[in-house]
Amino acid sequence: MQNNQRLGILLMIATTFVFAVQDGISRHLAGNYNVLMIVMIRYWFFAAFVITIATRQSGSIRAAAATKQPILQIFRGTLLATEICVMVSGFVLLGLVESHAIFACYPLLIAALSGPVLGENVGWRRWAAIGIGFIGVLVILQPGYTVFAPAAAIPLLAAFMFALYGLLTRYAARKDSTATSFFWTGTSGAVLMTVIGIWYWEPMTAYDWRWMAALCVTGALGHWLLIKTYEVAEANAVQPFAYLQLVFASAIGLLLLGETLRPNVAIGAAIVVGAGLFTLWRSRRVSG
Repeated sequence: MQNNQRLGILLMIATTFVFAVQDGISRHLAGNYNVLMIVMIRYWFFAAFVITIATRQSGSIRAAAATKQPILQIFRGTLLATEICVMVSGFVLLGLVESHAIFACYPLLIAALSGPVLGENVGWRRWAAIGIGFIGVLVILQPGYTVFAPAAAIPLLAAFMFALYGLLTRYAARKDSTATSFFWTGTSGAVLMTVIGIWYWEPMTAYDWRWMAALCVTGALGHWLLIKTYEVAEANAVQPFAYLQLVFASAIGLLLLGETLRPNVAIGAAIVVGAGLFTLWRSRRVSG
């Protein structure tokens, strides 16, 4: 693997922008159609993309699908599909700005769960950063200031699910290749969403089918860019720039979707991102 940190950072910035656009399109479509149907159609395209990429890297579909831990791989794929449904529901109920502000805590959850799930050592400095990060989440949620909005728990649940998915992906990498994990991510998620989502099919206007096509393309493009990012640079060098998705998604919410940014959300998000960047820095220093 080459190590071009500058190119990797540029690719990660492009990746976060494309994923933010994808989230904006998801927010638009899910406001008019059932979330399960939207995610199902998106997964059909994603599965075709995944099979193509994984097969090209492995040589055949059989080679791409070969795994020593099928139950883990299927669980990973279905977990990610479920997390996407939860997060898109959060976009509809809370908007992009607040959903992403809360979801930004997922790196802290990864750090907190890496001990029990992967057996990794988490030092007191990272535990302190995790605690400070969750103070930031409380600033966003404002419990006690008003009646706690149950919808605010939705992106928090999505963050927990995504963190668990990330940890299980690292666990799966001990025995399976990246291509195999990628194959199972797309195919098992597509099977789950088809079994569930087909019952919620609704007719879609020609105009919104164009948005649906754009959603599918941005999903595939975002994952392709992410693959390229990790091909040219080390993960710990580019990971801090993943937080730009919060910035891009918030800009789309504010400028295009008419959302507002409350002061407590801005302050809380800054605390969460700051704590997350510290945990990334500590893990990089410790591993280095």
